[in-house]
Amino acid sequence: EVQLQASGGGSVQAGESLSLACAASGFTFDDWSICWFRQAPGKEREAVSCFGDMDGITYYSDSVKGRFTISIANGRKTVYLQMNSLKPEDTAVYLCAADNTEYSGGYLPTHSWEYKLWGRGTQVTVSS
Repeated sequence: EVQLQASGGGSVQAGESLSLACAASGFTFDDWSICWFRQAPGKEREAVSCFGDMDGITYYSDSVKGRFTISIANGRKTVYLQMNSLKPEDTAVYLCAADNTEYSGGYLPTHSWEYKLWGRGTQVTVSS
């Protein structure tokens, strides 16, 4: 059975760092699109950072650009999200998602409806 397992959330002070991991179980991320979303209470789910393994394309939302870094490792079975200089507004449940739909023209999906496989969320809380 193919699954995603997210880990690494926690509670930190503003300015500190956390690293989230999204591990593939039963498959590898070869040629998949992988995306970290987050959802804060009362807010819509938003894409934070995405990675397209087929083309090596990355996406960062404006709110995290320059602070977060997405990477793939562990034999292409784990995607990490390194989060530095965390702010209280980064507080949310973070979810990883993956999809193996092939797109032409280097398109990287960033909408939640474009992802079929989801892991359980991990809470990130940043205190001021």
